[in-house]
Formats: sequence, C-alpha cells, structure tokens
Amino acid sequence: MGHEQREDLNVVAERAILVALSLRGEFISLDERFGELSALTESAGGIVVGHVTQRRRLPHGRTFIGKGKVTQLKELADSVDASIIIFDHDMTPAQIRNLEEATERKIIDRSELILDIFSSRASSTEAKLQVEIAQLEYTYPRLRAMWDHLGQVTGGAPIGIGTRGPGEQ
Repeated sequence: MGHEQREDLNVVAERAILVALSLRGEFISLDERFGELSALTESAGGIVVGHVTQRRRLPHGRTFIGKGKVTQLKELADSVDASIIIFDHDMTPAQIRNLEEATERKIIDRSELILDIFSSRASSTEAKLQVEIAQLEYTYPRLRAMWDHLGQVTGGAPIGIGTRGPGEQ
C-alpha cells in the first residue's frame, strides 16, 4: 500500500585531466607525481583522461602555467570531454579563478583533492567534524584573499565612522 520505490542513482565519475609543473630544483620525477595524483584522483572517484606537464623556473603568476599551456589545456579538455582539471600543486585563488575562466572547467589543487577524499571517507561524527575543520581552515585564507579588496582595514582602531580603509591616508 505505502510502498515507496527507490530510484536508481546514476553516479557519473568526473573525467579529469591532471597537470604537473616541473620546477627547477625539484627532485621528484613527473612519473612519480602523476602516479600519485592518478591514484588520488581514482580514490576520489575520478577517471583520468589526460595529462599535461610543463617545465618552468617559477609558476606563472596569473595562471600557474604559461599562456600556451593554458590554451593547450583548454583544447585537450574539450577533446576528451573533461569536466575537471586537477593540479599537483597548491595554487592561489586568483590562479584557480583565472584558469576556470580560461578553460571553462572546474579547477582544484592537490590539497583540495585530498580533503575531498577524507570528506567522502569520514564515517564517525568526530571524523566528519575534523575534516570539516580542515576544509574550513583550507578555504578561509582563499575566501579572505578573494574579498580583501572590499574590506576596510583599521590597523587596530575600532571600526566605525571616520576609520579609513587600505590605501587611504
């Protein structure tokens, strides 16, 4: 009489492209980087459909990888129908935003991937809370950096009428 039929959920694994930057002075090989990042991606339920590498002295300030690699990454993502791009390094919020705009894909870095894995595997209430705290600690500086231009730093003075924001004399 009140029998409810459960719908089958079609969970589609995200198709991921992995990106690693080989910086001068690093001692880990790209094969080792991609091996570990591939295992992490698969642990999170993703399917690796491509790899992109670049050798640089320093990460590019705006996009972490060079402009030519960004174009190559977008073309590869389009051709293999990737829904997410995972970088093997920590990146700034601005770099992630710039890459998301350029590639029209979700961009995450290694730390976010690891936190996602922990989040999906946490079973006890305490473990879930610990993961949530770690995620908030990871996210807070990024959110703060994204909105700093709107803040009014008072330099220790009480906030109120007559206080000045950053850059004001």
